[in-house]
Amino acid sequence: MAPALMAPEAAIRRFAELVRTGEVEEPRGDLRLGIDLGTANIVVSVVDGGNRPVAGAWVHSTVVRDGVVVDWAGATTAVRRLKEDVERRLGHRFTTASVSIPPGISEGDIKVFRNVATAAGLETDEVVDEPVAAARALGIADGCVIDVGHGTTGVSILAGGRVLKSIDEATGGHHMNLVLAGAYKIDYDAAEVMKKDPARRDDVIGVIRPTLEKMASIAQAALVGYDVPMVYLVGGSSSFPNAPDVFASRLGRPVVRPIEPLFVTPLGIPMKELGDD
Repeated sequence: MAPALMAPEAAIRRFAELVRTGEVEEPRGDLRLGIDLGTANIVVSVVDGGNRPVAGAWVHSTVVRDGVVVDWAGATTAVRRLKEDVERRLGHRFTTASVSIPPGISEGDIKVFRNVATAAGLETDEVVDEPVAAARALGIADGCVIDVGHGTTGVSILAGGRVLKSIDEATGGHHMNLVLAGAYKIDYDAAEVMKKDPARRDDVIGVIRPTLEKMASIAQAALVGYDVPMVYLVGGSSSFPNAPDVFASRLGRPVVRPIEPLFVTPLGIPMKELGDD
């Protein structure tokens, strides 16, 4: 009998806790590893045979820029260390992993993502489009996934679990930092700290609203000609309280942002379609 499934919101919340605390869950069935090489963070995720989160680890990193690995040594070192960390905590050695890729990158760049895993001692068993990974974690097969990352805003339209259209444009959390730095006459690193400080949230929201509206306009243009009843907002830079309303107002559609939007895509990377038995 297949193990009981975990509700998507509960799984996302639990995965975020595992990453932040270093805890592990008792797995049921085979373990699978996922690698997310993001613009601001590298995240590794582990799920079991029922797609339940078992462990995770992350590190802040700038090895990827605009969907391209710009620091090969830094990327391979970070992935190897994160892999070894979860292996130690789980008492399990991984030889394969699923690797996510951002929308629209070239075959050559996809090969680089695979080679990072290889250099970290892992064979790539699947290359997963980031929007497909997000859809897996959300438990959806149809709709629009908007991934607001540090460097870009990605918009993907899915039907039956397949990507019909996917675009990625350079507006993200990085651009929020630039706006905050200019408005408050502070340096870039101080703007990043300010952006993440809950105590400064009210100071931040008004200043970054035009950047959010720019992101929403990117999504609006991508959705022309598509009848998408529901939009899902993920990615760490979508975490601001006003983000769903800004997107919903521009798109004229309901916008759902799950809890812990930063961890949606990483969780979905190693997930597989489950059989009935």
